[in-house]
Amino acid sequence: MVAAARAIETHRPDALATDVHAEHFVRAARASAQWPVHPRQVPNGDADPLWGRLGRYFGLRTRVLDDHLLASARTGTRQVVLLGAGLDTRAFRLDWPPGHTVFELDRPDVLAFKQQVLDRLGATPTASRALVPADLRDDWAEALITAGFRPEAPTAWLAEGLLLYLPPAAERALVDTVDRLSADGSTLAYEAKLGLESSAVRSNPVYLAARDRIGVDLLALFDAEPRPDTAADLAERGWSSTIRTPFDFSHHHGRGPLPEPNDTLAANRWVFAEKARRPSRLFEHMFE
Repeated sequence: MVAAARAIETHRPDALATDVHAEHFVRAARASAQWPVHPRQVPNGDADPLWGRLGRYFGLRTRVLDDHLLASARTGTRQVVLLGAGLDTRAFRLDWPPGHTVFELDRPDVLAFKQQVLDRLGATPTASRALVPADLRDDWAEALITAGFRPEAPTAWLAEGLLLYLPPAAERALVDTVDRLSADGSTLAYEAKLGLESSAVRSNPVYLAARDRIGVDLLALFDAEPRPDTAADLAERGWSSTIRTPFDFSHHHGRGPLPEPNDTLAANRWVFAEKARRPSRLFEHMFE
């Protein structure tokens, strides 16, 4: 679903991010082969709750996290870890500095599907790339280190669209591992959702359209247990965090979703954390 949204965003005249590989992932999977991958295939345009509003959200999120990772690279990180990498293609489409390594950590079947599609396309990465087959609910640190990760070097960690699907215990374990493997100057960007949503929000057309039109029940995918306060946990470990709403970036970029009644996005937060580097100008790029 997110790859389809990136594909649609890629073809918009005012695209915030481009991913020429995304539509090929969508077409390669039987369940999504008929989904839209171009704005002309979305009859209601931005008014469509699924491919318009939610799709614009994913496009905006992609751009913001792209900017964050490249800003981290400019301040000295030379390795990126994509936690739950899925069909992320940042190792191919971003202009990384020389000597950068992107580690993609996800379940073996996900990485195998992605690699099959990329191989057919003859895709060439713009950074060194290491695949790390592992389940984030298990102990994945050893697999990452075996793949060439260096704990003594600053790292940009990314958990995009991930934590809200993990059991709370797995989220806490993930944060503990990230902290343990992070040198000073490391960063972590992740998406969070505040609290449980009301019945009115759970009946929003975004959720209904995803369930009824493409068979993706997002509400069933979200873990229903109370979420950990990961920003507070990180603060206790010496990290400083900047917390933003998606709408902050919609206003900044002049496009993207804006608040609406009973909004599915109102509880979403994008968190940008940095370890033991205070004060820092790292996150000021977001609104310059």
